[in-house]
Amino acid sequence: MKLRSLFLLLIAGPLAFAQQVAAQGQSASEMETKEAPAKFTSRVNLVPVTVVVRDRQGHAVGNLTKEDFRLLDNGKPQVISRFSLEKPGTPVVLQKEAGDLEPQPEAKPPVAGAAAAPPPVLADHFVAYLFDDIHVKTEDIMRARDAAARVIATSMPPAERAAIYTTSGHIVQEFTDDKAKLQETLARLQPAPVAGGIGHGMDCPDISYYMADRIVNLNDGQALQVALINYQACSGNQFATTQEVLGFAESALNAGEHETRLATSVLVKVVRRVAGMPGQRNIVLASPGFFVPFADQTDVTDAINRAIKANVIISTLDVRGLWTLPGFDASRPTPAGGPQVLNMVSQYLQEEAQAQEFVMEDLAHSTGGDWFHANNDLGDGFRRLGTAPEFIYVLAFTPENLKSDGKFHKLQIALREPKGLSVQTRKGYYAPQHGAVAGDQAKQEIEDSVFSREVIKDIPLAVRTQFFRSGDVDANLSVVAQLDIRSLHYRKGEGRNNDTLTIVSALFDLNGNYVAGEQRDLTLRLKDETLEKRLDSGIKVKTSFNVKVGSYVVRVVVRDSEGEMMASDNTAVEIQ
Repeated sequence: MKLRSLFLLLIAGPLAFAQQVAAQGQSASEMETKEAPAKFTSRVNLVPVTVVVRDRQGHAVGNLTKEDFRLLDNGKPQVISRFSLEKPGTPVVLQKEAGDLEPQPEAKPPVAGAAAAPPPVLADHFVAYLFDDIHVKTEDIMRARDAAARVIATSMPPAERAAIYTTSGHIVQEFTDDKAKLQETLARLQPAPVAGGIGHGMDCPDISYYMADRIVNLNDGQALQVALINYQACSGNQFATTQEVLGFAESALNAGEHETRLATSVLVKVVRRVAGMPGQRNIVLASPGFFVPFADQTDVTDAINRAIKANVIISTLDVRGLWTLPGFDASRPTPAGGPQVLNMVSQYLQEEAQAQEFVMEDLAHSTGGDWFHANNDLGDGFRRLGTAPEFIYVLAFTPENLKSDGKFHKLQIALREPKGLSVQTRKGYYAPQHGAVAGDQAKQEIEDSVFSREVIKDIPLAVRTQFFRSGDVDANLSVVAQLDIRSLHYRKGEGRNNDTLTIVSALFDLNGNYVAGEQRDLTLRLKDETLEKRLDSGIKVKTSFNVKVGSYVVRVVVRDSEGEMMASDNTAVEIQ
């Protein structure tokens, strides 16, 4: 699996690009490339925020304007500088392109009588289903997997790709649109407890992870006494001591910590994996919830922070549905020790259940997701959490007087006239770290745009492709970016018009997986007369890839250093 961070290691091949520029009749003194990336000027981040507005029935609303929103950063009103409305529920069909390049002599004619394949649908929505098989009961995971299977079979649109992961790490199905593979993977789900059932009501003494934390870490004498009485009763040993109980509590604590840290570490890995997909990214965590002591909150916070920074939405689904409080659950064995122990154990179990729910709620609400709970219709839950809203607003702003201190900024987004509408969005963002290397923010902005599907036309951009077969399975693909340079902000100096363009061409397969990418850094030092001649024709930038026969989504991103403007567009090509 190619990680997203590897993308920035790509370096342009200057010779081929210099030849392409020379073919346009431009001298190296006015237009040239460098092997090293350009030195970008520092820039305050443009913070994008996705917002979903719903009516009282839970339907997404798509008739609002920029003036309808109010945005505050740490309580201070901000100017919304970029506003757009996306409709991810509408599949984007990309026609196969051949561009206007000259045909290559090596090109092979199409096979006579071959049926034309339908145009590929651009995958712009990625859903990772993460099943918590560590903490779940058999009956709950069976109901959850069946519900998810029905949703995938009946409600998965052409532009969506799904992946399946488990907190134990035993089952993995990477992103695909193959419903049969997804169904087969779901059928293999079953509980995979790491601790072998410790603290699940079947032990003597009955010490849950929550009670173990109270006894060992918080020195809760009452919890220790309840566990002692329970142990004396269930073991028949009236001479059992608190030291023996402390030993059991230590074992329960270690087992619980191991399970929770495994679950949260897998969640972090899934966030990192999903962050590398292009388009809208959602994680649906299907779990009964799990206890995270205050000392270990950093694990959950890490997952939330990574999701916020990568704009990944985490939604959570309680697989128990409408469940009974532990103290009134007839399927759970009655703790030994009499009514007093029963009441106290029930109290601790209810406190633990509340703590488990808090983690699920916090993961969802902190990242702009939903929390589906206290509802037996798990199919409706998976459908709601995994389906892209019909309308998504993208608001972007440039924070005023932003300090590079890496601190969390609280966002508040509201409607000026709510009228029964509710707003769903993330809680905040992180400022850049102080002392970052010059150009890092610009590189991050380019990388974020490459792994997006948003079309930006600050700089007018047209993308065309051409390919020719060089063998039975090999081909050469050319991507041409046509740039209109009239809107660029040039810096005058020494009688020249100066600017630097970074052009990135990237290939993805139809499942959204990154395949390859090339970066071109074009330095412009145009004389006035040259610029005047170029205004109508613009600049063509050609990038070539050696690829295998197949279908690809092409993503081109452009950024200029002086005006700090962006352009991006998508197209697709099918090489047969």
